[in-house]
Amino acid sequence: MPRDYREEYRHWLDSPALSEAEWSELNAIRDDEKEIENRFFAPLEFGTAGLRGTMKLGLHHMNVHIIRHATQAFANVIAAEGEQAKQKGIVIAHDCRLNGEDFAREAACVMAANGIRVRLFDALRPTPELSFAVRYYGTTAGLNITASHNPKEYNGYKVYWSDGAQLPPQKADAIARQMEAIEVFTGFKTCDYDEAVATGKIELIGDETDEAFLDRVLAQAIDKEAVRAVADDFKIVYTPFHGCGYKLVPEALRRLGIKHLFPVPEQMVIDGSFPTVESPNPENPEGFYLAVDLARKVGSDLIIGTDPDSDRIGTMVRTGDTYTPVTGNQLGVLLIDYIIRARRATGTMPENPGVVTSIVTTSMARAVCEANNVHFEDTFTGFKFMAERVAAWEAAHSYTYIFAYEESYGYMMGDYVRDKDAVTASMMVAEMAAFYHRQGMTLLDAMRALYEKYGWFQEKTINLVMPGLDGLQKMQALMAELRAQPPKEIGGQTVVCTRDYQDGSIYVAELGKVGSTPFWGSNVLYFELADGSSFIVRPSGTEPKIKIYLLVRGESEAQCAERIENYLEYAETLKR
Repeated sequence: MPRDYREEYRHWLDSPALSEAEWSELNAIRDDEKEIENRFFAPLEFGTAGLRGTMKLGLHHMNVHIIRHATQAFANVIAAEGEQAKQKGIVIAHDCRLNGEDFAREAACVMAANGIRVRLFDALRPTPELSFAVRYYGTTAGLNITASHNPKEYNGYKVYWSDGAQLPPQKADAIARQMEAIEVFTGFKTCDYDEAVATGKIELIGDETDEAFLDRVLAQAIDKEAVRAVADDFKIVYTPFHGCGYKLVPEALRRLGIKHLFPVPEQMVIDGSFPTVESPNPENPEGFYLAVDLARKVGSDLIIGTDPDSDRIGTMVRTGDTYTPVTGNQLGVLLIDYIIRARRATGTMPENPGVVTSIVTTSMARAVCEANNVHFEDTFTGFKFMAERVAAWEAAHSYTYIFAYEESYGYMMGDYVRDKDAVTASMMVAEMAAFYHRQGMTLLDAMRALYEKYGWFQEKTINLVMPGLDGLQKMQALMAELRAQPPKEIGGQTVVCTRDYQDGSIYVAELGKVGSTPFWGSNVLYFELADGSSFIVRPSGTEPKIKIYLLVRGESEAQCAERIENYLEYAETLKR
């Protein structure tokens, strides 16, 4: 029988595994019932993305005890594959997060103690390089200690399988079951870190892996001549937001041929407390204020920012004396159009090219692909699902993917990674921006030209934040209510069709269930409206919030903006 939160708190407080400082931290909350409940009401849920939570002591947070516990469970799943799987081993990395190096070493020691060969990066590395290293070294698994773009209080445990993609559901479920069976304080094996390194049980990897990764990144460049043609006057400001991109992104841009690259000095400092920003998320334009100051000073044409683990990229473009953000949806559409154009111009387009996006990404992506006779498919949010789709194409010898992306500023190219990759994306954005710069255009000019060519689209994402135990209950209640009493009208537009991706059902008003979606198994409600717009609701998989996606299409920019406003009013009514 699982312990209730009070019993779990007492179990932790009485454990001899706690240090004096840890015991004092827990003892200090002994009269705070709400805090005890928040820390111990349930374990962090292990899913296909692993674990993610705030760094505190307790069952529902990220700390060294949870790291050891999860790693023993992960080691058991690897060992169950046989001796060869153990010898192929695991690659482990971490980003700039507080406790990141310590957590990575603890995980390495648990794996090594279980007889699993460990390759551990000698310092912080981008998430896409971890995905690359799994494929490059042919390991059974990969692990990155990262919380991606979350605030400084967070850390995470992101897990990969042998294809370089995040865990398939059956492996994640197997780890979750192992965690239920293993006692958190006594059920793991570990060893001394220095001794494990000295005896070769833990092998440190570094620059040689960087070079192999960069070789593949640079091989994705399509038209270096476009960069050479403007290299003398084209300028880029870059910020890694104190994270992993500080080394490889500037190196990739310089090798591409960018001569005038200006990193933001204050944010090139590695620091998991992110002292210069409230949120190290390149989706948030306000975080670029230092980059904008530098860009104005040097007259930069483009700003590129990558998140702490360098898998997401945000951009801003000079418009006079101001800098305007390009959204994740827009940047993806620009890249699709550019890649198609450039590959065909250089004769490097594969036969049967394909593009993959998520179901919450702009419908303009499909429009661009269809107009250019490029195969298009969508799938669930998350690059694990996109990687699965790419792998299925490869196995069937049907399509060769040339690009995959989702609206939340993640992009994937090349066969060497199976996750979003801000290193490669930064290089491709620089090449594309140089191509348009040569024509006297910015990326925003190019985007307007695409709207005029393919039609007008606009998107907006709303986050309904619901923290804590009550928040989880509110999220569940909202989704249940929308299923039990689905809206007949949103923003003055009739709901003509509802797709429930949890069980795959498709419903039409007055007719009931009329069919099934081609894939299912995710808690997403997709409402199709009479004007061709979409209103999509899904709980975040990594943060305590409901995400609402508005995807609209109209006859003009003004009409799209008007429709967005109408749907925003309805979204406000869903707040709890």
